[in-house]
Amino acid sequence: MITEKCKANPQVLVENKITFAGPQSELSIYDTYEAATRVPLKSDQLLFCAMVSGKKIMHCDDGAFQRPFLPHESFVMAPDSSVEIDFPGARLDRPTRCLAIEISKERINEIAGQLDRTCPKASGLEPWHYRHDLIHLHHSSQTQALLERMLGIYSENHPDRSYMIDLAVSELTIRLLREQSRELLLSFASREPDFNGINAVIQHITTHLTEELDIDALSRIACMSRSKFFSEFKNHLGCSPVAFQQQTRIRQAANLIKSGKQITKVCFELGFGNASHFSRRFKQYFGLSPRQYRSRHVNL
Repeated sequence: MITEKCKANPQVLVENKITFAGPQSELSIYDTYEAATRVPLKSDQLLFCAMVSGKKIMHCDDGAFQRPFLPHESFVMAPDSSVEIDFPGARLDRPTRCLAIEISKERINEIAGQLDRTCPKASGLEPWHYRHDLIHLHHSSQTQALLERMLGIYSENHPDRSYMIDLAVSELTIRLLREQSRELLLSFASREPDFNGINAVIQHITTHLTEELDIDALSRIACMSRSKFFSEFKNHLGCSPVAFQQQTRIRQAANLIKSGKQITKVCFELGFGNASHFSRRFKQYFGLSPRQYRSRHVNL
């Protein structure tokens, strides 16, 4: 679909949209060719938007959220929510490109129900569901690879295309639910570290990020056997304690780098043994080196 803007010359190309339909989902590729401000966006389904090139400025409908949106980043809108978008750098020879994947409410609820049965949340947290919060996140390398794979699956004429789309949408939805649940769980653990053993362990790890993990000590903090602790931790966080610590360090490093702190100082302050190891880990998680990440966020 081509959108045109009526001016003195009515044939000014503003946006091109290509859409691929799948079972309980739809993928659209948007190319915007002209700078614009406060363009409304709303969907009656959950909408996952991934930036490919250029920059957008997102404005939440309640005014509480406003920030740049860059390549390797995404935002997720709950059903029936809305945002407004600025396209400050869109040009005919350098369009702003974004992928949008719309996932039906029924599919979200179905996957959330499966997670409730197989990976129940900690006591004190609501069952799995998509909360009406606007999520903004930087893609991990795994999520980026999934999005690239999904783009190929939607656009190819494979005899098993519908089945493969369904599997990919399930994986993306689980990642989104996990991401939202993780933030909720971290906030809950920070507020009430003594509520249960997993909360206590999360609080211990996040307040001792530079220290090497002692799994036996963490099991004692959780008041669980070693095997029970590993199982419960992975159910609630989706990863091992060591992986959680590593991810938390990298996320904290990204925040410090964006704030302008020197990369070498960030590396050693967060307990990494050397700059090369830190750079490899950072790139594995974000798909960008620390220097590339800093350059991308300069003057935003």
